Amino acid sequence: MIGTLVNAAAITAGGMVGLLLKKGIKDNYKTTIMQAISLSVILIGVRAALNAADLLGVIVCMVVGSLLGEAIKIEDHIEALGAYAEKHLSRSANGGFSKGLVTASLVFCVGSMAIVGSLESGLAGNHDTLFAKSLLDGITSVIFASTFGSGVIFSAAPVLFYQGAITLGASMLKPYLTAGVIAQMSGVGGLLIAAIGINMLRLTHIKVGNMLPAIFLPLIYYMVMG
Repeated sequence: MIGTLVNAAAITAGGMVGLLLKKGIKDNYKTTIMQAISLSVILIGVRAALNAADLLGVIVCMVVGSLLGEAIKIEDHIEALGAYAEKHLSRSANGGFSKGLVTASLVFCVGSMAIVGSLESGLAGNHDTLFAKSLLDGITSVIFASTFGSGVIFSAAPVLFYQGAITLGASMLKPYLTAGVIAQMSGVGGLLIAAIGINMLRLTHIKVGNMLPAIFLPLIYYMVMG
């Protein structure tokens, strides 16, 4: 839960700073900061991917997991959930407070980084992804709060509940984890994180959501073989 708590705190702190910057932040500064964070996310992903000892196993997990995710259409479901929430919740967003709360909650919760980071936090005790997300969300909340107001600060509550639930649910699998499983899951998760960073740079669009099943495959493999 440490990563999720830090994430919620970063959103709160960023929102408070944003309230002090009501005049807004220039677009060129926003772009440069986001690019710097995107490159940092890619670095974190690559470092995690190098933890895997069995590179062939990582490739197999990525391919099989991506096929499963594509068949289930996880990415489409995530996007549909975000679109549904935006459509129905925005009806009540007449004031700046509600609009800021709804907008920030959707941005911070509906995304692969929240899911991958929470799974890593619960399964392997690795909070690096959520720490990187905390930095990104903190800066984003500054921008949002300077535009929408104090509602952005309260979006920390949905983030705490959503990511905390994923982390606590994943932690129940810890008895099945070994050093080898953790290394392989870190390898797969690292590739997904690097893909998220590439998406953040807007160089292309990788369907990271459809690749999420891959992070579970090393655990399932070792459970079956064990």
